[in-house]
Amino acid sequence: MSLAEKLCLSAAFVFFITGLLTGIWKYRHMARSTDASAPTYVNIAHRSSLLYSFAAILLGQFAALSVFPPLVNTLAAAATLTLFAMAILAYIIHGILQDTDNQLRRPHQLGNSTLPGWMMSSFMTVLIVAEVGGALVLGTGAMVAIW
Repeated sequence: MSLAEKLCLSAAFVFFITGLLTGIWKYRHMARSTDASAPTYVNIAHRSSLLYSFAAILLGQFAALSVFPPLVNTLAAAATLTLFAMAILAYIIHGILQDTDNQLRRPHQLGNSTLPGWMMSSFMTVLIVAEVGGALVLGTGAMVAIW
């Protein structure tokens, strides 16, 4: 098994367990709420963790089939998985703080300081490039192999 595959399977495990644990967290909120609901970002953390776990398995399958060199596959997997993990972490933080129901609403808050818009835009650009780019590299490598 390649390093890219190991990274993907390991991330799938961590994301899946995170999804199960955030599901308990979500249930506790729902059980105590008068309207049987959980905070927005508790829901998002739960759902995204589960979805990213299966996305990580898919990326691992792409990496297993990819015609690209192992280093390329490993870097693509690591970039995508790192940004998946950062997104889940951000959702968990917002769920704990219960500070927003929309993390992209301006102004972006971090403690007592406001994040400049360019900072958030830059992060979102990196996120898009890493997640889509990494998945595109692994998927393209797999598609070249099977076709």
